[in-house]
Amino acid sequence: MSNPFFSRSTAFKEGGHAPGTAPAQTPNGYPTMPGYQAGQYGQQATGYGQQYGQYGNQYGQQVAGYGQVTPEQMAGLETQYQAPSATNADMRRMTYDDVIIRTAGMFAVILATGALSWSLVTSSDEATFSLGAMAVFAGAIGAFVLGLVNSFKREPSPALILAYAAFEGLLLGGFSGIMEARYEGIVVQAVLATLATFGAMLAAYSYGGFRVQGRFRRVVVVATFGYMIFSLINFVLMVTGATTGAWGLRSLTIMGIPLGVPLGILAVILASFFLAIDFESIENGVRNGLPRRYAWAGAFGLVVTLVWLYVEFLRLLSYFRD
Repeated sequence: MSNPFFSRSTAFKEGGHAPGTAPAQTPNGYPTMPGYQAGQYGQQATGYGQQYGQYGNQYGQQVAGYGQVTPEQMAGLETQYQAPSATNADMRRMTYDDVIIRTAGMFAVILATGALSWSLVTSSDEATFSLGAMAVFAGAIGAFVLGLVNSFKREPSPALILAYAAFEGLLLGGFSGIMEARYEGIVVQAVLATLATFGAMLAAYSYGGFRVQGRFRRVVVVATFGYMIFSLINFVLMVTGATTGAWGLRSLTIMGIPLGVPLGILAVILASFFLAIDFESIENGVRNGLPRRYAWAGAFGLVVTLVWLYVEFLRLLSYFRD
C-alpha cells in the first residue's frame, strides 16, 4: 500500500514544512530567509515608532564606517547580483533527483536480496529449498513490521528504510521465483505491466493534469482500506486452513470467473491512483523545501506502491494463465 507518512505528515502537504523548520515561503509566496518567523497580523515591528531624535545622528552627519564604494567593490556587488539564485540542491533541500537516487538504491537492495531468495526457492535440493522458504517467511515478517515502523515514524530513517527493502526483496524474490517456476515468463510480464502503468500515470500527472483530490481521494482511500481488510481476512483464512483455494477466497468462482479477477483489476486501479497521490506528495515536498533527508520518505512511499502494483499484476496474470 501507499505510505501513510504522506497523508499523516504536514511536510508533504501543500504549503507544509518539516517539524522544527520554517516554511520555504512566506504567507505571501515569497522565499524565506534564514531565521524567518511569520509574525502576527497587526503586530508592530521592532524598532518602528521611535522618535527620530533617538537615533543620535543629526541630519547631514556622516556615519562612521560608511564611505564611497570603489569600482572593485561595485564590480563584486554586480557579480553577486547577477549570479543565479540558490537551488534546493545548493541549500541541501529535497529535490526530485534525491528521490530518484534513493528509489534506485532501494530497488538495488530489493534486487540483491531477491536474487538470493529466488535462487534458494528454485533449487532442486530439498535443504536449500527449505532455507529459501524460511528466507521468504522472514522477509514477509520483516517487511510487514518495518513497513509499519517506517510509515509512522516522525522522521525518515535511511537505515530502517534500506532494511525494509532488504526484507521486501527476500519476500518478492521467493514469491516471484515460485510463480515463475509454475508460469514461465509471468515475472517479465508483471514487471513490464508495472513499468507501463507507472509511465502512464507519470505522464497523466505531469502532462495531463491528473490529480486524486477532494472527494475522489476519499473514495480511493476508503476503497483501499476495505481491500486491506479483505486481504487480511483472506490471509488468516488461508493460514488457518479455513479455505482450500490456492488464493483463499479469491479462488471462489462467480459465473465461472474467479473472484480474484475483479478484485485484482480493482487493486491495480487503486494502486495506480495511489501513484498519482505519491507524485503529488513528492512534488509538495520539493516545493515546500523539505530537508534532503525527507527524500527517503518519498522513495519509500513510491517503492511501497510499486511493489503493491507488481504483486497485484503477478497474481492477476496467474488467473489468466490458469
